[in-house]
Amino acid sequence: MSREQRTLIVPEGVAGERIDSALTRVLGLSRTSIVKLIDDGDISTDGRALGKSERVTAGQMIDVLMPEQKNQDPIPLTPLEGLTVVYNDDEIVVVDKPIGCAAHPAPGWTGPTVIGALMAAGYTISTSGPAERAGIVHRLDAGTSGLMIVAKTDWAYLTLKEMFRTHEIVKIYHALVQGHMDPAEGTIDAPIDRHPVQDHRFAVVAEGKESITHYQVLEYYRSVSMVKVELETGRTHQIRVHFSALGHPLVGDTAYGADPVLGKSLAMRRPWLHALELRFNHPVSGEAMVLSAPYPADLEASLALLSDAVLP
Repeated sequence: MSREQRTLIVPEGVAGERIDSALTRVLGLSRTSIVKLIDDGDISTDGRALGKSERVTAGQMIDVLMPEQKNQDPIPLTPLEGLTVVYNDDEIVVVDKPIGCAAHPAPGWTGPTVIGALMAAGYTISTSGPAERAGIVHRLDAGTSGLMIVAKTDWAYLTLKEMFRTHEIVKIYHALVQGHMDPAEGTIDAPIDRHPVQDHRFAVVAEGKESITHYQVLEYYRSVSMVKVELETGRTHQIRVHFSALGHPLVGDTAYGADPVLGKSLAMRRPWLHALELRFNHPVSGEAMVLSAPYPADLEASLALLSDAVLP
């Protein structure tokens, strides 16, 4: 099996790091895999093999002979009705993702993916990162609608990954949560990791990863609150876990303790959560970008039902 030769340009965000550490983050490979490539002379610059103690510099061009991808299934190219392209240029594409669609292929997922739909539509996607997640710089749950950025070039991928790591990209969500949030504005700072018993879920656990969520109540209804949420970190299920831990699970999110009767009364068949807005500087041009996506039909319909006549 032939091995892919890839040329990378070191972004400023990893400048000064040891090459094994920098490429672990840039390529999405394990440190062990990177060290083996270095030891085998498969990582070089200007024809000179690099040692693992060397440090990278911004703008440095590094050639990497990637390891073989064994038994890697091709990404299913599945057209997806409802996937809207909000912004597109030579470097990035931003989509408004519908529910029922995952960001990328994953074990056990047989439905459509953002990557598969974009490739089916003829979009070129960056090859950086693990093969099944190439071009993906952040994710939304299959049951969450809204904005996602996908990198089309390796340079955009590397830059965006670093921008997310350093919190330079503002992610705004709207969520409908049970009960009345008090105080009406605050920060949830609670570590998250796999649930200690139910591995398919996540939970606030003492030894978990740092997770920070900022919120502000936009409107109180009879028994629910509409909140604006800004993520400082981006852990899996972070918003769902944090609000559930406070006793205010998202409406419709029965996996994290939501009242199924309330969800049914509002016709919600998934967590009421929407990635409404992204604010960032373009990874290549530096242009200030502000993009937004309207509520989809199911969320609009649930809001129309918010009245004393229908809420329990």
